Amino acid sequence: MNMTAPRHLSGRSARGAALVSALAAVCLLAAGCSLSGGSESGNDAAPAGQAGTPRLKVALITHSAPGDVFWELVQKGAQAAAAKDNIDLTYTNDPDAAGQADLVRDAVANQVDGIAVTLAKPDAMKSAVAQAEAAGIPVVGLNSGIDAWQSAGLLEYFGQDESVAGQAVGDKLDDYKVKHVLCVIHEQGNVALEARCAGVKKTFGGETENLYVNGADPDVAAEAIAARVQQDPSIDEVVTNTASFALAAVQSVKEAGSKAGIATFDVNADLVKAVQQGTVQFAVDQQPYLQGYLAVDSVWLYKTNGNLSGGGEAPVLTGPAFVTKENVAAVAGFAAKGTR
Repeated sequence: MNMTAPRHLSGRSARGAALVSALAAVCLLAAGCSLSGGSESGNDAAPAGQAGTPRLKVALITHSAPGDVFWELVQKGAQAAAAKDNIDLTYTNDPDAAGQADLVRDAVANQVDGIAVTLAKPDAMKSAVAQAEAAGIPVVGLNSGIDAWQSAGLLEYFGQDESVAGQAVGDKLDDYKVKHVLCVIHEQGNVALEARCAGVKKTFGGETENLYVNGADPDVAAEAIAARVQQDPSIDEVVTNTASFALAAVQSVKEAGSKAGIATFDVNADLVKAVQQGTVQFAVDQQPYLQGYLAVDSVWLYKTNGNLSGGGEAPVLTGPAFVTKENVAAVAGFAAKGTR
């Protein structure tokens, strides 16, 4: 994929170099997972949907709110892996951390063979995850909790380093000659969203301020964005943390009479169209389909072979990568079929 690499990843720090290596590893892993026929050596492999191993029960449990297209992509990837690996997959979600923890406990009571879970609010999940581990159920993480998965006792983690992603956006905004950024957080206390905006502030040369909105009510959130940019005409960029809010921000900024640009974290098919049309300047893609796929597949690999991606010591990174008007054509087809 012809994705534009974040500028600071080219050698600014050892951490950036590690990200590049990890991204390369993801590409190799994803390519290996796509094989469903025989290998070049002539050894036969089980076709897709016929892993030839005992059927496993795996629970995917996220902090998603209902109706979020991003999580539909995560589920789609998870379902593809489940079909390949002969897995009986159940998906449940609750944006309330206590409710999500209860869903983990339910999965333990149902004696699943593995759990894939997000850690948007890690402290609230520790007890439930510990209960699963005490029951001998392997637990892997995805999407949220990159700084907490090891301390929580998870075996592996698949996702984006949100701090690195935010820093990359900060650098990108400097390239766009932006002076004042409004970073919109639609779920207060979500460690991933906080890390993104903190990352932007760390590298961006201008002024950064956070705006907390009620993500459960998109109309109220859109009104809050419009009100803030109208109050302060110096705001020349709005950065959102999900594609749906980016699209809403386009309209909010227009209605407020502001000329602020729009950028966002995360991608969906409608957002890709907005980048093509130029109403959204760029997006950061963390590849949710890949996160769901790798998380579920990792449970099968661990239960079947004892494999641990990253050796159980390092996260497997699925992003960040920029989607801009210059490279969006390479992404559009995949976004249309729901894999990007």
